[in-house]
Amino acid sequence: MAAAVTAIVLFLVWYFSNIVIYILVAAVLAILGKPLTDLLSSLHVGRARIRIPRWVASLTTLILIWLILIGLFWLFVPLVFQTIKQFSSLDITHLIASFQEPLSVLEHFIEKAFSLHEGDFSLMEAISRQITPLFDLNLINNLLSSIVSTVSGAVVAAFSISFITFFFLKESNLFSNMVIIMFPKKYEENITRALDSITALLIRYFTGIVTESGIMIVIVSLGLLLLGFVWQTALMIGLIVGVLNVIPYLGPIIGMAIGILIGVVGGGMYQADTLGIVLRIAGTILFAQGVDNFVLQPVLYSNRAKAHPLEIFLVILIAGSLAGVLGMLLAIPSYNVIRVFAKEFFNNFRVVQKLTEKI
Repeated sequence: MAAAVTAIVLFLVWYFSNIVIYILVAAVLAILGKPLTDLLSSLHVGRARIRIPRWVASLTTLILIWLILIGLFWLFVPLVFQTIKQFSSLDITHLIASFQEPLSVLEHFIEKAFSLHEGDFSLMEAISRQITPLFDLNLINNLLSSIVSTVSGAVVAAFSISFITFFFLKESNLFSNMVIIMFPKKYEENITRALDSITALLIRYFTGIVTESGIMIVIVSLGLLLLGFVWQTALMIGLIVGVLNVIPYLGPIIGMAIGILIGVVGGGMYQADTLGIVLRIAGTILFAQGVDNFVLQPVLYSNRAKAHPLEIFLVILIAGSLAGVLGMLLAIPSYNVIRVFAKEFFNNFRVVQKLTEKI
């Protein structure tokens, strides 16, 4: 019976996926804003000690959330478009030529290792053939058009999410009640217990993630500024590293690769000392990763996912193959939610017992 109910719920989630995404985003925003809403609603104003109504506290929190998001939008979106513009006017041949010396050493090593005749293999040409399509002007123009066309849909999504978030903040049990009524009465206790566990996990996870990403952005940006990068490039690389740092294992590697590419192109210095730029960016990001691994993570949370590293790695790969970078970003919280529900409803299976023994 539990399997049939779960199948029906999953079908409904898939069928109304857009609405479900709005609800889930609103639920996350409500989780992040709940502490402030609770604080404001507990305050008293004036000599009469009038308590601030819950709806006023909720609206104030929602306005503050969107002010922060709008501020980040106005800060980073111009940097993104500036970086795209720089990529569109990039001289690929000139960029690769700046790496000629280290590439020549690597090319000779490959020729010796694979017994190739000199001139049969050109590493520079091979790299040029691979990366040139990435900087195709038509591709970049299509990307810009896609961004513009998405704005109208984003406006509808923003209004819908704001409306839902307000009521989630105003009525703290509203989301859990919406989930509970989708299941038979006899499962109410299990669902309630699962939602309480999920809420606690997600509050710790998202508050830790936001704090960690923010600190990483500051460390990387300030480090690059001190090393002579212009503030636009430093901030853009810091943003990318901070956001992708959410993805365990793969995120820091992807962030470093993109950061180096942006630094070489956007820094406007690749003609002079490309290798030096690469080393400065890589060194700054590695230092930030050291601070993250040995200071931030032990302080913010002892074990983010409460799962084996190989287990998490496979989950991230699966999520990435299904939903790209967005899937990788949401892999850990989604996996934790699935494990909590599995523990409540399918704990008689040995595989579920093993995967959920730490939560």
